[in-house]
Amino acid sequence: MRNRSRLKVVSVAALAVLPWPALAAAQAVKVGAVVPLTGRYGGGGAQVRAGYEIAVEHVNAAGGIDVGGAKRPLELTLLDDESDATKTVSRMETLAAQGIVAYLGGFGSDLHAAAASVAEKNKTPYLGVAFALHKIHQQGFRYLFSPFWKSPDIRQFTVDMLTSLPAAERPKAAAIFQEKTDWGREMAAAWIEAGKSAGYQVVVNAEYAPGAKDFSDMILKAKGAGADLVLGLPTPPDGMTMVKQMKELGYSPKMTMLIRAPDPPVWSKNLGKDGDFVILAPGWHHAVKAPGVKELNDAHQKKIGRPADPITGPAYACVQILAAAIAKAGSLDRDRIRDAIAATSMTTVIGPVKFRPDGTGIVNAVFLQWLNGKQELVWPKESATAALVYPAPPFGKR
Repeated sequence: MRNRSRLKVVSVAALAVLPWPALAAAQAVKVGAVVPLTGRYGGGGAQVRAGYEIAVEHVNAAGGIDVGGAKRPLELTLLDDESDATKTVSRMETLAAQGIVAYLGGFGSDLHAAAASVAEKNKTPYLGVAFALHKIHQQGFRYLFSPFWKSPDIRQFTVDMLTSLPAAERPKAAAIFQEKTDWGREMAAAWIEAGKSAGYQVVVNAEYAPGAKDFSDMILKAKGAGADLVLGLPTPPDGMTMVKQMKELGYSPKMTMLIRAPDPPVWSKNLGKDGDFVILAPGWHHAVKAPGVKELNDAHQKKIGRPADPITGPAYACVQILAAAIAKAGSLDRDRIRDAIAATSMTTVIGPVKFRPDGTGIVNAVFLQWLNGKQELVWPKESATAALVYPAPPFGKR
């Protein structure tokens, strides 16, 4: 592997419970993560990495993990798969050879799909966020857990958000920009179903290949059909290109919901005001009211210079869940840890978390919107940091 793919994070911080030498001398609990730090998912992977690193630091600063009466530090080895599923698999096997007791996942449904199969083969617990593909959880995997909402959840909460608008003002015609992937097909079906309850009709369902450079055909079809709602799940590079071409072609729908692409800060840096008013569904926001959020935000501010990014919170929660499960298991036996994760019922920085038998998480849901270059929490209204702006103004008036 290239050097940039050999990142190792061993976060053993100053301790509050045990003196430093005592914990440092203890045998570490080894955990591995394969995360896209470069490539098309690099922006999202950076948020996942930050959540893991800060959480490991906090676990160790609080005394490590009590494993059968002995305090042990948590050691994380993190490898870059360069947004390549083939490398995800090989890096996962590299970590397995190092004696890890659990995996933490990366970013993007296709990479998680590859990773989950390896974890299942190796009978090693796997905790991952930043993927909504429900299909992965329908394959009978016992070791896969995800405290993150899935396509059926997004379908229902899309309905809930849209029906919170006055009936006469809701979008009536939708265009789905469907990525040619398993998740693209899954979410297209979910959004078509959602329209039956939310009151919109899908007038355009256009497919495109990931990494495409020209989206003009489907944009013009959506504009010609009068679609006032755009739904899609592009990668960050694809999503930014999409929005630039929507502006160039004079297409300004009332609402644009793009999952995944607007998650990283580079969205606003690249698009400026043109990136505003897009709605995203990253599963968390740094203003969520839950224990530990302030500490996470403070650490993120010190480390990166801003409150925690939206994927950082769910990633941090994965480490919280894993640390609690290892302590509950009282050993480093992978199957006992797996069973303890399955029985999770705890409050994390993303709020209460439980798991269904298929490993999907029962978690809170939020929608964010880019407003004035910031990601604001706009739904549900009771926890919002700003009101949802709808309809979005045309590009020429931003």
